[in-house]
Amino acid sequence: MILRPLRDTADDLHAARQVATEAFAALGAALGDPPEPPPTPAEVDRIDALNRHFVRHDPEGCWIAEAERGGGGGQALGVAVASRREAVWGLSLLVVAPGAQGTGVGRALLQRALEYGQSCPRGVISGSRDPRAARAYWGAGFALHPAMRLQGAVDPARLDAPDGPVTEGGDPEFLDAVDRKVRGGAHGPDHAQLLRDCRLLTVDAPGHQGYCFIDMSPSSASEAEPESGAVELMGLCATTETAAARLLTAALRDVPAGRKVKIPNVTAEQRWAVDVALTARLQPVPGGYLCLRGMAPPVGFVPSGQYL
Repeated sequence: MILRPLRDTADDLHAARQVATEAFAALGAALGDPPEPPPTPAEVDRIDALNRHFVRHDPEGCWIAEAERGGGGGQALGVAVASRREAVWGLSLLVVAPGAQGTGVGRALLQRALEYGQSCPRGVISGSRDPRAARAYWGAGFALHPAMRLQGAVDPARLDAPDGPVTEGGDPEFLDAVDRKVRGGAHGPDHAQLLRDCRLLTVDAPGHQGYCFIDMSPSSASEAEPESGAVELMGLCATTETAAARLLTAALRDVPAGRKVKIPNVTAEQRWAVDVALTARLQPVPGGYLCLRGMAPPVGFVPSGQYL
């Protein structure tokens, strides 16, 4: 096995996407989930753009494992993508090809990713339902917080109006200031990347600040039915539960009735999110683990799976 930095090339980005697609499909099959449709061209572009973003901003945190030249011909065996934002390290992706699982590839990739975050006192991972991943993250010193995914067809009419003003858009400095208060480090360049595809809502009232990104036009929708894809919360960060609930309420009220919604990485400590989502007729389902190091269980912070 060869470990080398993941590069911003068409071949490397394709390899990363292919390994991730195969790994997640195998995990879904093992857990009894229905098979996912193949990624659309728009989804392919967005996956590549996401990985390219991290390769450019975190070149020392992005790694690919390949088979030795010869028998494997340099075949991609696994990929790790990690970020470092001020005091916070995050693992955006760790996947191993189904045929290489259990051979030490994942362990080696995780070690390289962790080394990139040695200077960061805080760490965040959105862990899957794979028990092997949970053991690996626990062994790396992360606390495992069982998480749920709130999903289903939304009924926005069941939600009262937000209890205060919510603004469309926001200043990057404001977003970073909220990040520092809540998660201990600003997202910095990640906000600009999120704004390419997501709607931004903010709350800025005395004692209550926050923001959320919501993807209203996900690439999983078919080209024939652009409104068929699920709306997804791509990160919420607020200084108080009041601000957090206000943001989520405003976001869900703007979703057309019957449109499917996904809100990942919600923990038991976030009753405000459960209350809003269940009122809107979403359903809680098991969602893996939110893995934290050097951080208390989040209250007004719902991380995205990739930008964390």
